[in-house]
Amino acid sequence: MQSDYKKFPIMLGLLIGGFIGMFSETALNIALTSLMKDLHITASTVQWLTTGYLLVVGVLVPVSGLMIRWFTTRQLLLSALSAFIIGTLISAVSHTFTFLLIGRLVQGIATGILIPLIFNTVMTIFPPHKRGAALGVVGLVIMFAPAIGPTAAGYILGKLTWQWIFWVMLPFLVAALIISAIFCKNVNEVTRPKIDVLSIVLSTIGFGGIVFGFSSAGDSGWGNAKVIVALAIGVSALTIFSIRQLRMEKPMLNVRVFQHKMFTIGTLMIMIDFSIIMSSMLLLPMYWQSGKLVAVALTGILLLPGGIVNGIVSAISGKLYDIHGAKWLVRIGFLICIVAGAMFICVQTTSSFLFVIAANLLLMIGAPLVMSPAQTNGLNALPREMSPDGSAIMNTAQQVSGAIATALSATLLAAGEHAYTGAGGQHAAAALTNGVQYGFMFTLILAVIGFALSFTVRTVGVFEKPQDQQRKMQLKKETDSPD
Repeated sequence: MQSDYKKFPIMLGLLIGGFIGMFSETALNIALTSLMKDLHITASTVQWLTTGYLLVVGVLVPVSGLMIRWFTTRQLLLSALSAFIIGTLISAVSHTFTFLLIGRLVQGIATGILIPLIFNTVMTIFPPHKRGAALGVVGLVIMFAPAIGPTAAGYILGKLTWQWIFWVMLPFLVAALIISAIFCKNVNEVTRPKIDVLSIVLSTIGFGGIVFGFSSAGDSGWGNAKVIVALAIGVSALTIFSIRQLRMEKPMLNVRVFQHKMFTIGTLMIMIDFSIIMSSMLLLPMYWQSGKLVAVALTGILLLPGGIVNGIVSAISGKLYDIHGAKWLVRIGFLICIVAGAMFICVQTTSSFLFVIAANLLLMIGAPLVMSPAQTNGLNALPREMSPDGSAIMNTAQQVSGAIATALSATLLAAGEHAYTGAGGQHAAAALTNGVQYGFMFTLILAVIGFALSFTVRTVGVFEKPQDQQRKMQLKKETDSPD
């Protein structure tokens, strides 16, 4: 069945849309200062362009497992790409914060549908021994796009206005829509299970509350009543949601996927790995611009080598999984991240450009070495009927962890700046650099936890070639034979 599909045309539109979705998560970060000036808004207001986006993605991704069972692949893909085009167009023509935020929220809707759809499609159309390579290409989207976002945005801002960040996205999205309309096939089974409205409400409140709480904490502080209430409501709703799913005969989101140990471990490693990427994408551009006093356009160029290396390693890590399995790849990846994190906490205002670029290169080698093998190994641990639930949960966890990592990094950055000022320092660049060191301590701790967790990994699923599988089955039959 799986070989009946022409896989490349089916995946092309999905991957282009997914790339732009993940690209937009970080591309706007580097333009926040320009947006505050042009739109006459404060830092607490402008951060909603990121928080709102993550909030919508965090709310929609859990529902995606249900959507995949209710609508065909074509319906979901074409609707998501159309929504993305509309949201991007609204953002590109915006001259007020309100319209820009609306555009970003519509983009978030599209990304919330696209990312889980990509993973579910891969698990449907590719056999187990080829999923590593396929998810390696998906890893190129998930990891390379947010890594290259600040680079591309920095170059655009050096030449043009912030609106062009969105104008540049449009041709790719239109191309993805045309390609998908022509080539996309329906690969999922539409079963239209009963919709449990209460589960949807609990899921929305739960994941939305957690993402909102952590995202707001970076600006408002962890002791803020709004943050505490949001997190309390989110955790409570998510607890009730999980209990309800376990009691339902046909749950909206099958949380029993966590009974599969390697899926649980894979999800945890993806959360840690994506947190490492998102924290570094917040801290490093700020260090270049405010610690090293580098212009925004040059900041993008300095981030480019890491983005390129990230893309290369993301593309080959899945193929390496097909050959070697997950165990050693995730160990090596997290070990490299530990070295990079240790280098980053040593940065000073006087650190050489080469030292900082080298640390970023190491991080962009280590992180993608973990991502694709962890995803493939985790999803391979599940029965096929659980794949939509597994994809939805894994991607929800990834987005929530990204919001948490961004908030914690921002908090540590502010704490480091305050500690330097409190010690009598007056230099803004030195204070910011001290904050960056605090933030990268978090990155280093995550890498150490990930490395420890990697020793619990064992490769599951089949990653040998079909002829190798047949040879093993034949040998087993001969061994089991009474003759």
